[in-house]
This record gives sequence, structure tokens and C-alpha cells, in this order.
Amino acid sequence: MADSEQYQNDCPQPPSKSELKREMQALQQLGKELMALPDSHFARMPLSEDMRDAMALYKRLKHNEARRRQLQFIGKNMPREAVANIRAELEKIDQENKIYRHHFHRLEQLRDQLISGGSDAITQFLDEYPTVDIQQLRNLVRQAQKEQSLQKPPTASRKLFRFLRENLSMAPDAPQ
Repeated sequence: MADSEQYQNDCPQPPSKSELKREMQALQQLGKELMALPDSHFARMPLSEDMRDAMALYKRLKHNEARRRQLQFIGKNMPREAVANIRAELEKIDQENKIYRHHFHRLEQLRDQLISGGSDAITQFLDEYPTVDIQQLRNLVRQAQKEQSLQKPPTASRKLFRFLRENLSMAPDAPQ
């Protein structure tokens, strides 16, 4: 009997039914994540034409039951795809989005500092970014301060943000 126990411990056990179900649900979830991507990001995914067609069909379907079955089909066929490469590409897109959001928030902070800080903030900003059009920057800051004091809609503030976005790159080595 000890030999049979030893034999069972040496042989790899097949995955349990629950493990298989969890794997299938994870692949279906991966399919959902892919279908939620904008077209520009979806085009970057390393998918076969069959999988792209299956996902396009899923997006066209209107009835919930049909969508559920199509999602199961996608999950069932997902192991044929390069899942590791797909997940790597999703991670890369997520990282790009984080960098973009960080840059966006940084621009918002700069705009708010310029509006609330007055000429000292403008001088400090121009020290960091000497290539910016000084006259236009001062004019936009002045307009934004005026509309803020009059409690008007933030039209000039939006223009200032656009100006900053156009003039400051997203380069990681740019001053912060």
C-alpha cells in the first residue's frame, strides 16, 4: 500500500474541475478586457484573425444570452492565442495610460499654481521652461485670474491648460 501512495504522489494530478472553471473564467475576463479597449489599442493586440472576428461578432450581438455564449466561445479559444503576449501588451497599455494621467495631473497642477501664484509663479515657471511664449502665458494667466475673481466659467483656464499641454512634452526627463 505504501508503494501505491508513493506512486500517486509522483504522478502529476490533472487540474480539478474548479481549477479548469477558474481558468476559463479568467480567459473570458481577458476577452472582456480586450473588447473594452478602444480600437487604436485593440489593433495592437497580437490576436489571430479568427479571434478578432469572434470579438467583433460579440460587439455586434444585442441579446444577453447570445453575448454570453459568444464570450464562452472566446474564452474557450483564447488558449490558442499567445495569452502571455496579450497580457504583456495590456500591461504596456496600462503603463502608458498611467504616464498620460500623471502628465495630465501635472499640467493641471501647473495651471492652478500659475493662476493662484501670480507673477512669482510665472517667473518660476519661465525659469523651468524658457522656450514658452512669455507674452501669451502672461495674458492667459491674467485672463484666468480675472474670470476666477468674477466667478465666470473657466474658459481662459481651459485655454491656459491647452497652452501648457501644447508647449510641454510628456518626456519623463522634463522638469517637474
